[in-house]
Amino acid sequence: MPAGERLGWYAQHFELVEVNSTFYSVPEPRMVERWCAATPNDFTFDVKLHQLFSFHSTPAKLLPPELQRRAETDAKGKVKSTPDLQEALFKTFLHSMSIIRNAGKLGLVLLQLSPAFSPRKHQLSELEPLIEMLGDYDLAIEFRNRNWAAGDELESTIDFVRKYRAIFVNVDAPASDHFTVMRSDVDEVTNPKAAYLRLHGRNAKAYITGKTVAARFDYDYSGKEITEVAERSKKLAQEARELHVIFNNNNLDYAPRAALRLRKALDQMVNVPAETLELL
Repeated sequence: MPAGERLGWYAQHFELVEVNSTFYSVPEPRMVERWCAATPNDFTFDVKLHQLFSFHSTPAKLLPPELQRRAETDAKGKVKSTPDLQEALFKTFLHSMSIIRNAGKLGLVLLQLSPAFSPRKHQLSELEPLIEMLGDYDLAIEFRNRNWAAGDELESTIDFVRKYRAIFVNVDAPASDHFTVMRSDVDEVTNPKAAYLRLHGRNAKAYITGKTVAARFDYDYSGKEITEVAERSKKLAQEARELHVIFNNNNLDYAPRAALRLRKALDQMVNVPAETLELL
């Protein structure tokens, strides 16, 4: 299928998409307009924030051209993140996001923190400037360092997210104590408006050692596991007005196929198109 037709096809089967490309670049307004035009009126885009905001090491080439010229970089071409640079990128980012918002299709804004953002080296208060900049938006925060959910630290983390009415991202991840793997036994709803569940697959070795995104999240959920996810989703949905469930097991067709099977397990599939049956 040509790339330009994929979103429209996807929107025939799902009501929500999580935009990952915005983690790597700010989309051109015309592209965002095409996204909106290709989807129904009630379609929702959850949008991932650019990696500069998430304490990831960011190459200058991932910034818009005008900001590349302004940014201070190290010998490896990595950007020195400053408040001025973040503010400038934020304004550019919000310009594109305003198109989705004005179309009534903007859901949550996702901050996917780096595993390097740890309790040992950082304070939660470091997130406050970004939270304040996003005051008019619904912010979901995914922690990628397990120590934020260890022992008493978990209560402090949840209290912080709830204090700012942000949305804590619950995960399904491999069974591992590695510091980059968040706990899967945490189900928290910190804002009654929405809850978030991201499913990364359960392939521990790949998650920890994979060199590419497809390798790290290479996992095909079984029927039994989909049933488990359905039950977990129902419980989370009882505490929030809406629940966003995202499959991030993005090798091959694993994610959309798992999502369709989950919709079926939740009795959301009524009239199933013929081509959907092949995926099921």
